[in-house]
Amino acid sequence: FYWKKKKLICLMHPLDVVKTSSWKGAGLCWKCNGLSFSGYIEIFGFYKGILPPILAETPKRALLLCVTLFVPKWYPLTSSFESCPSPLQALSAAGLGSGLTEAVVVNPFEVVKVSLQANRDSFKEVQPSAFAQARRIMKSDGFGLRGLNKGLTSTLGRHGVFNMIYFGFYFNVKDAIPTSPDPTLEFLRKFTIGLMSGTISSCVNIPFDVAKSRIQGPQPIPGEIKYRTCFQTMALVSREEGYLALYKGLVPKIMRLGPGGAVMLLVYEYVSAWLQKNW
Repeated sequence: FYWKKKKLICLMHPLDVVKTSSWKGAGLCWKCNGLSFSGYIEIFGFYKGILPPILAETPKRALLLCVTLFVPKWYPLTSSFESCPSPLQALSAAGLGSGLTEAVVVNPFEVVKVSLQANRDSFKEVQPSAFAQARRIMKSDGFGLRGLNKGLTSTLGRHGVFNMIYFGFYFNVKDAIPTSPDPTLEFLRKFTIGLMSGTISSCVNIPFDVAKSRIQGPQPIPGEIKYRTCFQTMALVSREEGYLALYKGLVPKIMRLGPGGAVMLLVYEYVSAWLQKNW
C-alpha cells in the first residue's frame, strides 16, 4: 500500500505545485507571467518539495486509516444505547478526529514543502534540500507557531473538514448503493463514489488550504507579517481579492485529490480483503 501511495504522490505532485503557485500568483504554464520553460531543469520545478510529502505519507496514512476505520468495529458495541451516533455521525466524527490528528503530524512537513515550492528562483542558484530547509526554518523561527508549526490552525481545518466529509460520504453512500456481482462494475461503483468523495471534500475545504499556503508561504512584503491566523487570512483575502480568491487552485486540487481519494480507498479495500483471505 505504501509503495502504491508513493507512486501516486510522484504522479500527482506537479498538480500540487500548480495549486500552490496559483495562490502565490506564479504562472506555471508553459508561457505565463513572463516565465517560460526551456528545458528539463525547469520541468523539475514541478517536483519542488516532493520529499516532505513522501516522508509524511507512512505515518500519515497509517494514522488516518487506523483512527477512521476502527470506528465501524466500535460502533456495534454501542448499538444498545439510545444516544449512540448513527453510522453517518460516527464515521464523520471519526474522519474529523483522524484529520485533526493527521494535521498535527504533517504540518511541519507542509511548512517545508510550501517554502520549497514558493521559492521560484531556487534553480538559478542551488536547490536546497528538504532537510536543509527544515534546519533553516528551525534556526530562524524555531519549532513553534512561527516556525515549523506555522499555520497549524489552517492545517487542522483543512484535514479535519476534508476527512470528515470524505469518510462520512464514502462509506455511507457505498452502503446505500447496491453492490454489483460483476467485478468490473463493482470496481467502477467504488471508484466513482471515492472520486465524488474526494471532489466534494476538496471543494469544501479549499478556503482552509488557501489560508494555509498564504500563512506558511513568503509574505507579500518581506519583514512584515500580513497573514497571521486562519480566519483572519480568509477574511483578508476575501476582502482584498474577492471571495472567489478563496477557491484559487481548485481545479488542480480536484485533479489531484479526486482520483487520489478514490485510489487510496480502493487500494485499502482490495489489499485488506486479499490479506484477510490469504493470511
